[in-house]
Amino acid sequence: MDKADISWLLVSTLLVLMMAVPGLALFYGGLVRSKNVLSVLMQVLCTFALGVVLWFIYGYSLAFTEGNAFFGGFSRVFFSGMFTPADGSYAMSASLTEILFASFQATFAGITCALIVGSFAERVRFSAVLVFTAIWFTFAYVPIAHMVWFVSETAPGLMNAKGALDFAGGTVVHINAGVAGLVGAYVIGKRVGYGREAMQPHNLPMTYIGAMLLWVGWFGFNAGSSLAANEGATLAFFNTMVATAGAVLAWTLTEWSLKGKPSMLGAASGAIAGLVGITPAAGLVGPVGALVIGVVAGVICVWGVNGLKRMLRADDALDVFGVHGVGGIVGALLTGVFNAKALGGPGLDSVGAIAGQVWVQLEGVLLTIIWSGIVAWIAYKIADMLCGLRVPEDQEREGLDVTSHGESAYHS
Repeated sequence: MDKADISWLLVSTLLVLMMAVPGLALFYGGLVRSKNVLSVLMQVLCTFALGVVLWFIYGYSLAFTEGNAFFGGFSRVFFSGMFTPADGSYAMSASLTEILFASFQATFAGITCALIVGSFAERVRFSAVLVFTAIWFTFAYVPIAHMVWFVSETAPGLMNAKGALDFAGGTVVHINAGVAGLVGAYVIGKRVGYGREAMQPHNLPMTYIGAMLLWVGWFGFNAGSSLAANEGATLAFFNTMVATAGAVLAWTLTEWSLKGKPSMLGAASGAIAGLVGITPAAGLVGPVGALVIGVVAGVICVWGVNGLKRMLRADDALDVFGVHGVGGIVGALLTGVFNAKALGGPGLDSVGAIAGQVWVQLEGVLLTIIWSGIVAWIAYKIADMLCGLRVPEDQEREGLDVTSHGESAYHS
């Protein structure tokens, strides 16, 4: 047991919690119309909470214990065997108590579930959100986490065995959630009045506060994924800072040149794009590579929320796929490039190995897109059959705060 490692992971777990329930909630809450802000806060909070509880019951066990290439086993259901009250002993995972490692990973599971709600904001039944989340968590998040992150000499996860690199969740979190959100935008359909009525964010200062809480919390997400207070954590820490700063500037300058004015929403979105892009690479590239990844993610995600969104013709309300899906893909692929020692990374010994690593990264990206997409489509259909996905049109026009939750965020 290393007390420094435990201290850092305790703090990192708290930082990821801060990312979700205030950070993500406020970021999303400011982007919707005032009549729906409480519904988004509720969806973020409750999907996060549901993900944590399911992680405790069976998710961790199926993701991080021996099994096959796709799922683990049931030896750690309800965190069984991690703590023995009779003698006060704890199971260990390297220098950490296993219960702390599992707690850290619980926040990842929770925030991934919460990310998805941005795609179908302002039009979905609350009960359907919870049903969908339970199904998608079980059959998409858990197996992809196992496939990418479970290390074993006898039965590693499918992509882990192939050598796929994902330091903190480019595929497991961001592409996974982005694809599920995009599928939801298609299955549920566009908001009433979409494309004909103004649907401007109602509170951009709220969104800014949420974005900056996400940036601060993301240091726990990325540097915490080193799972120790060590040199790798310090590399991931700075990479998270410089990539995000680069993406803020890249998005701002790109938007400025295209639209004539730099927007605060664009700068804040650039921060998120940079954070998403550096997530899979954080401890696996050098600082120069991190800056390049941040800049590229910032520029490409501008296209993701504008050009690509028009091409896809989906009402991805808060651009979950345009930022998290696209940024995750950019980061996952470029991790395979800048991991090379010749380009400042700590990994690949030769430039010639880059092509092979990028191919493995692409396999992981495509597997995540297909797997998450199919599971999400089935999960939405089941939720629709059980409780109906979409609220009636009159309730959607009145707003979900009052019609679904009996509350109003603002009173005149």
